[in-house]
Amino acid sequence: MPQEFPISFQVADYDAGKRLDQFLVSRLDGVSRARVQELIAAEKVLVDDAAAKASLKLRGGESISVLGHAERPPLRAMAEDIPLDIRYEDNDLAIINKPAGMMVHAGAGPTESDHNRGTLVNALLHHFASLSGVGGELRPGIVHRLDKETSGLIVVAKNDEAHRKLAAQFAAREVKKKYIALVHGWVKRDEGTITQSISRDRVHRTRMTTRHPGGREAVTHYYVMRRLETGFGKFALVDVKIDTGRTHQIRVHMKSLGHPVVGDTLYGAPRIILQSPAKRGKSADESRELSLNRNFLHAAELELHHPRTGEKISRKSELPPELQKFLTTLDGA
Repeated sequence: MPQEFPISFQVADYDAGKRLDQFLVSRLDGVSRARVQELIAAEKVLVDDAAAKASLKLRGGESISVLGHAERPPLRAMAEDIPLDIRYEDNDLAIINKPAGMMVHAGAGPTESDHNRGTLVNALLHHFASLSGVGGELRPGIVHRLDKETSGLIVVAKNDEAHRKLAAQFAAREVKKKYIALVHGWVKRDEGTITQSISRDRVHRTRMTTRHPGGREAVTHYYVMRRLETGFGKFALVDVKIDTGRTHQIRVHMKSLGHPVVGDTLYGAPRIILQSPAKRGKSADESRELSLNRNFLHAAELELHHPRTGEKISRKSELPPELQKFLTTLDGA
């Protein structure tokens, strides 16, 4: 955005009907709609010398002034008293068993917003006296991540030296990570390795894909632990190990095989799983549909070397109750 303020525009007749925020996005070079809306909310935009809403429909002929930059609140994580399942802790690191539904760190927007409450980082700041600062004020202690709806083990660093050494282990693929996933359908082979590169989907920006060339290298090994044939269809319980840590890697790679992770509607899993007509009970009380409000993906094992002593540290995490219950329901269907 140009630095000279105020910036003035006259609304032409052909702009009549446009929203105020849409008009400004088309006039201010390199400024996103979200940033324009911040300016309007901060009353840094006047329409005929009066503050206005982003949704204002222009009539044509108005005079619009942009007075200056909107002051953004400081972006830093905030401590919250949230229970943590700590599986290992010393002066250098901690291993946490994260529940599904918890974001690892805050995303875009004001730190105080409801969207950025309840994060793992906020809980860490409450429980630990110090965390590494390598990741910045929004991500203190965070060496690697788990998706919001993925549960299981994650390591955090308490100081910068531990953070750098742990990050080096991840980069050298020395950290061993094992996941348990339930996928739709029966995977063709009992075991295999997926090496398709992963990149951002060009149309659906919240998704990743294996369909475009030139993505980042990704390596996923899987082994089928159980094949389930149930009244709700066929499923496979798979043991997954990853050499790389790309965004949504396991979810994208299993989708690429045609077997999305159960509950993962972003990558094609059904929101509601219907029971086959032949298996439906005659009683109205018998369930004819099944759903899971999270991904059936769990970080079950984590093994690394202590950044100070070199000692091997290994921890395991059992499937959480909601996933155990889901499996039990399938077994009985």
